[in-house]
Amino acid sequence: MDFNVKKLASDAGVFFTRAVQFTEEKLGQAEKTELDAHLENLLARADCTKNWTEKIYRQTEILLQPNPIDHTGARIEEFFYEKLDKKIPSRITNGELLGQYMQDAANDFGAATPYGSTLMKVGEYQRKLGETEREFMQTSAISFLTPLRNFLEGDWRTISRERRLLENRRLDLDVCKARLKKAKVAEAKASAMPDFQETRPRNYVLSASASALWSEEVSKAEHELRVAQTEFDRQAEVTRLLLEGISSTHVNHLRCLHEFVEAQATYYAQCHRLMQELQRELARFPNTFTVTPSISAGPSGVAQSAMPAAPHSKAMEADGLKIEEVQAPAAGTRKAKVLYDYDAADATELSLMADELITVYTVPGMDPDWLIGERGNQKGKVPVTYLELLS
Repeated sequence: MDFNVKKLASDAGVFFTRAVQFTEEKLGQAEKTELDAHLENLLARADCTKNWTEKIYRQTEILLQPNPIDHTGARIEEFFYEKLDKKIPSRITNGELLGQYMQDAANDFGAATPYGSTLMKVGEYQRKLGETEREFMQTSAISFLTPLRNFLEGDWRTISRERRLLENRRLDLDVCKARLKKAKVAEAKASAMPDFQETRPRNYVLSASASALWSEEVSKAEHELRVAQTEFDRQAEVTRLLLEGISSTHVNHLRCLHEFVEAQATYYAQCHRLMQELQRELARFPNTFTVTPSISAGPSGVAQSAMPAAPHSKAMEADGLKIEEVQAPAAGTRKAKVLYDYDAADATELSLMADELITVYTVPGMDPDWLIGERGNQKGKVPVTYLELLS
């Protein structure tokens, strides 16, 4: 193995001097070359662009792949396929999987039964929704996610590399400035005229020799400073050109953002259309189910029901009752305690307040989920599930 000891020692020396310069700057013991205001603004703008682009990219990925576990697995799978230079397979969406489950259940329950046929139809549309979602995810990944990822993994890496190189050039420049400053101070001390009465002749020779050495050191330091300044200026210009390209990045990302919004609008419009079609399809199915919760009085006389929710008032319109024409029967009225507050949906119903007592009764042909309630001169329909029958 070709092992260059001199190069290794040189690199270690450069790294050490840079580390010393950086530490002294942080401690306030060394001067630091400041970048011009325009370059500083470009650097701040680039950092802001990188940070927000990364956040938007990650959150968009989560939006398109909500489940963190599935998302992590999908990313690992994509990584391996990219390394193998193979096409990433199309993954089934949650909507498609739900639709498949519904259709499989319909086959088990019997596709000819009302429940089975409805499951089959809903499952069909769930699969269509899933396919639409998959198309949206693919379109968004190509038109929006890919450009953002290319910036983060391509342009930003180049900018970061050049920024690190610029920082190294700045440290080298400040090291040369400090070296030149020390050399000039030492040269000034060495060239100071000695006292002829107190200094031996031998010291004159030594002083002259030291002055010549320091003059040579100053010349060398000035040459290194000119080289370092040239390299710093060149690197600053390269970094500036790259940072000014952030404006083009913004323009590109703006176009991608418009495409993403267009894809979203198309996706939601297709979902809305599919759901409307599904509702029309279900409306053609025979309405063979009737929900009639069983009401039974327990030992305490409380009406038992699955949940204390009032049916919609539209279901009550079918009984054709006119509340003002209903008369209380001579026998069969009962007292009831109101369990929950209830706001009347229309003029045929009676609003209720929790813990109040009302008189209730039923009339022939009335929906069993409702009773006629009276409170003073007020009368109207009341839901049974909101009452506790007392007597």
